[in-house]
Amino acid sequence: MHLYHLRAQQSLPISLPRAWDFFSNPNNLAEITPAWLNFRVTSNLPEKMYPGMIVTYQVRPWGGIALDWVTEITHLSAPNFFVDEQRFGPYRFWHHQHHFREIASGVEMTDIVHYALPFGPFGRLAHYFSVEGRLQEIFKFRRERLERLFRGAG
Repeated sequence: MHLYHLRAQQSLPISLPRAWDFFSNPNNLAEITPAWLNFRVTSNLPEKMYPGMIVTYQVRPWGGIALDWVTEITHLSAPNFFVDEQRFGPYRFWHHQHHFREIASGVEMTDIVHYALPFGPFGRLAHYFSVEGRLQEIFKFRRERLERLFRGAG
């Protein structure tokens, strides 16, 4: 199994409590996901996440092919971090850490994702030709969307 790593960091002009309120509300995930993914939550969600919470959703990343995805919030330490892990879905392994740290200008968010694809060498080819670029696009969209959402919020 080949394990890939993605790291994204962003500063926002908001307080740590406000950042935590936004990012710990699983209903806000669609707000920061690109439309081309056709992201749709398929489970009922509370306003705040908690360890052990299961979230189900569907994405259509390639040509309208629907993929079901089930994640679990495995770790949570408010207001500093939480971890979501795929239980079922398109990846062989998915572990996504979300870290929040207060800085002078607001809050610094760091995403650390470790993931692996199924299908051995075919998965590595898919990563090279598509998956890596798609993940970069998703995090670029997220960065830009968050900048627009919180511009002048400080």
